[in-house]
Amino acid sequence: MRVCVTGGTGFIGSHVVDHLVEWGNQVFIIDNLISSTTEFVEPLIKTKKVTFLKGDIRNRDFLLANLKELDLIIHMAADPDVKNSVPFPIESFEINVVGTLNILEAMRKNDIPRIAFASSGGTLYGQVDEFPITERAILHPISPYGASKAAGEMYISAYTDAYGFKGVSLRYANIFGPRSNHGVTYDFFNKLKANPKKLEILGDGKQQKDYLFISDCVDASLLCVEKIDTQQGSYDFYNLGADGWHTVNEVANAVIDAMHLSGVEFTYTGGSKGWVGDVAKMILDISKLKTLGWFPKVSFKEGIARYITWLEGYLKNA
Repeated sequence: MRVCVTGGTGFIGSHVVDHLVEWGNQVFIIDNLISSTTEFVEPLIKTKKVTFLKGDIRNRDFLLANLKELDLIIHMAADPDVKNSVPFPIESFEINVVGTLNILEAMRKNDIPRIAFASSGGTLYGQVDEFPITERAILHPISPYGASKAAGEMYISAYTDAYGFKGVSLRYANIFGPRSNHGVTYDFFNKLKANPKKLEILGDGKQQKDYLFISDCVDASLLCVEKIDTQQGSYDFYNLGADGWHTVNEVANAVIDAMHLSGVEFTYTGGSKGWVGDVAKMILDISKLKTLGWFPKVSFKEGIARYITWLEGYLKNA
């Protein structure tokens, strides 16, 4: 297929691009490189296995001119910072909502038949009372970022129904692993590199969350994409999680073990949340995803160990 991956130089996007190329697809990347570089896809660009276009999804004219003769768009481009969406809600809206709407307009005008959308699990559902969270839970986002993902999903639902193309939303848990430059594991690694005897933890460390390793995330994502044409209705959505949850304290201990440290003192900023808009308790029900035949393969501790090993090597070679 001819596939465009927006945000294809980023953490999840670059891994998706790798798989798409490996499976023989003709791949195009659109990215503005504000929060990433072409580092992880540069070999594919140099060998002309992918075509890279530097551009911003907020630029509708750019998208209309360049999103043509495609079979599928995998929309990964976003403002990824949940925490910063609180002080900067307009920027989050313009990138995540207006940008998504611009892509849908390009699809409508250029007859592109399919879209897969990188949505969110925890921030989309927000404050809930029953766990694990099913896809039928009422959306109650508590951050502008979560609201922007909900709005993106609603626009995709409306456009697919009104204009006759297919769409699927991928509601991600907390994704971690090689190439990631944000998140709690990355934060702990850098703090412990700076001071291997003391670790500051945001909140009280008791926050419980669902962590999915990157290889499992990509496998699940592309399986959902593969099923777009056979799904019921024009639009569908799946939770993508690891079928379990871990406290932030558990993450800290797993990172410490992977870094072969001991005697680390924990300090806490206090409160049940790490920051305003933080979803302190989140585990996704992945029963629907399992009906497609998918199950997570990489355990929590194995994933942390793999990521720390990669970070150590990346730091050494930087």
